[in-house]
Amino acid sequence: MPDSSSLTLYSYWRSTAAYRVRMGLNLKGLEATQHPVHLVRDGGEQFDEEYTRLNPQQLVPTLVHGDRVITQSLAILEYLDEAFEGPALLPDDPAGRARVRSLALLVACDIHPINNLRVLKYIGEELGADEAGRKNWIHHWIGTGLDALEKRLASDQETGAFCHGSQPGLADCCLLAQVYNARRFECNESGWPVIRRICEAMEALPAIQMAAPENQPDAPGVQ
Repeated sequence: MPDSSSLTLYSYWRSTAAYRVRMGLNLKGLEATQHPVHLVRDGGEQFDEEYTRLNPQQLVPTLVHGDRVITQSLAILEYLDEAFEGPALLPDDPAGRARVRSLALLVACDIHPINNLRVLKYIGEELGADEAGRKNWIHHWIGTGLDALEKRLASDQETGAFCHGSQPGLADCCLLAQVYNARRFECNESGWPVIRRICEAMEALPAIQMAAPENQPDAPGVQ
């Protein structure tokens, strides 16, 4: 079993992708040294030459484990699940794993990428969208995605206290991080009762509370 003492996570307190990984680490009972990468200050530390060598996409999170560098939050979460002991983030059975991946990818591929910082910056600076236009964009795409996810969760008997059964896992990490973003931009949650119930169950867990954006060492006001 690999040694977890050399895990380093390059993160930003308000990045929803990094938030997913922090939740996964805590659910697995793993500790990682956090290396903050401020995505806004001085034009964005992700564009620094040193970080670009580590992650040519200039995105967070990046996980370093010994001499291994892993990017993309879902790849990192699956690596942690397969490489280390602790509560599983994915079910054992192929059908269950496929279902959880499908729920997670709905968020990670179809909602999050078109609402992240670089996209919002582009549609503002290059396409001329004002603040109201950017907010309408966010509300539309987050709403469309979470409306569909709500229907899937509400109609599937495999949905339990969490997205898949009675234990939190990969899909829940993606979901809560996305709902954090929806709340940040004041999306209407009234049509998502199952999603809200699952997020409340997640937020009651100490491991998840420790991973919350406002509790990170680089969050404003945290010493």
